[in-house]
Amino acid sequence: MRRVTRYPVEGHNSLWYIYRTVSPWKGVRNFIFIQIARYCPILPLKNWIYRNVLGMKVGKHTAFGLMAMVDVFFPEKITVGENSVIGYNTTILAHEYLIKEYRLGEVIIGENVLVGANTTILPGVTIGDGAIIAAGSVVHKDVAAGSFVGGNPLRELHSSAEKNIQDSEDK
Repeated sequence: MRRVTRYPVEGHNSLWYIYRTVSPWKGVRNFIFIQIARYCPILPLKNWIYRNVLGMKVGKHTAFGLMAMVDVFFPEKITVGENSVIGYNTTILAHEYLIKEYRLGEVIIGENVLVGANTTILPGVTIGDGAIIAAGSVVHKDVAAGSFVGGNPLRELHSSAEKNIQDSEDK
């Protein structure tokens, strides 16, 4: 179950109410800096932008691949632990604007996590330490530490126990 706060709206779809929840200037400013970071090949500079301009919590030695897209309106709700890799063109969302409501939720990505390319991470999820997310996945629920998951809908592809057995057989 995702941990999101729901805000019902009446009348038009919730996207028409976006600037009641976030300043348009914040959106423009964040968009510009996110676009710079998306194309920046210098990982320390990219992480500096995420931490110091956008207010994200990003651990040491974390790497965001080219074209990774973080939430434009609520990047401060995103935490990524140390030594994690966020794959090419991955999207991390902390908000959802739907027809009759909008939702906000923190995204917490642990340490030593590998998120494959073209993955979408929805608001309100936690990805545990050492987890691996297969490329092209939609993360719509929490991911246990050490697990290997993928797909849409997200499912376990390889359990931690199987992985430990495989690792010991490889030695």
